[in-house]
Amino acid sequence: MVLTPALLFRTMSTVHVEQLNFKPVAMYFVAALLLFGSVLLYKGLSRRAAVLALACTFSNTVMIGIPLIGLAYGQVGLVTLFTLISVHALILLTLATIVLEMVSAREDQLAGIGGERHMAMTVLLAIKGGIIHPVPLPIILGLLFAQTGLVLPAVVDKPLHLLGNAFGPVALVLVGVTLTQVQIGEHLRSALGISVLKNLALPALVAALGLGLGLSGLHLTVMIVAAALPMGANVFLFAQRYEVAQDLVTASMAVSTVLGLASITLVMTLVGWLG
Repeated sequence: MVLTPALLFRTMSTVHVEQLNFKPVAMYFVAALLLFGSVLLYKGLSRRAAVLALACTFSNTVMIGIPLIGLAYGQVGLVTLFTLISVHALILLTLATIVLEMVSAREDQLAGIGGERHMAMTVLLAIKGGIIHPVPLPIILGLLFAQTGLVLPAVVDKPLHLLGNAFGPVALVLVGVTLTQVQIGEHLRSALGISVLKNLALPALVAALGLGLGLSGLHLTVMIVAAALPMGANVFLFAQRYEVAQDLVTASMAVSTVLGLASITLVMTLVGWLG
């Protein structure tokens, strides 16, 4: 609520829309939706399948992605990542909400319980929640500010700079704290399968599509590395809300994060050769 918006707004406050490249971002979501649909169909159209499909496609682009991309690829890489982040939650979480509401309504209908669901209102609330959020909102506001041609005064810019610099180390400490509270136990095998899809299959799919479309350079590199990031925490919120696969999702988050030590290193090495 404090460090993230400061970093996002300050970074995007000097970026003009014409400098952004949305083609790699669009390609990223094509890959994510292909994997999402494949997992959903393979597991069967159910709430559990929808949550697991989201687990295989939703990356931790903020708490791990921002400090990692910033360290490895600098300001230019962060701008590319922020372009993705600005719509990442909006697209994937809205999609997951729609699918989950549809399959929940179907399951309730088959069970003979529940009333009629107002799908349009559900979709609108999901879109609103994806925009009025401490991650995409400061990105959008920063971009809007940049288009005015104004420059942040030092009395505003300096505190934002200090807060933004604090984000990386604090975020990584919080990831470590979260991992200490997780029990994997009997879910290890299933969690490992989900983590392999998330950490390796998704970036491989992004790379294949990107190269097939003739993309190259830093934009493609950032998209591939972003796809290789561990699972994001928002997936657990969906598992909790729809009361399905909560223990498996929690275990998968831990396994995906630990596996990321090796998988991200591998992916970044490979994309380095591509570049």
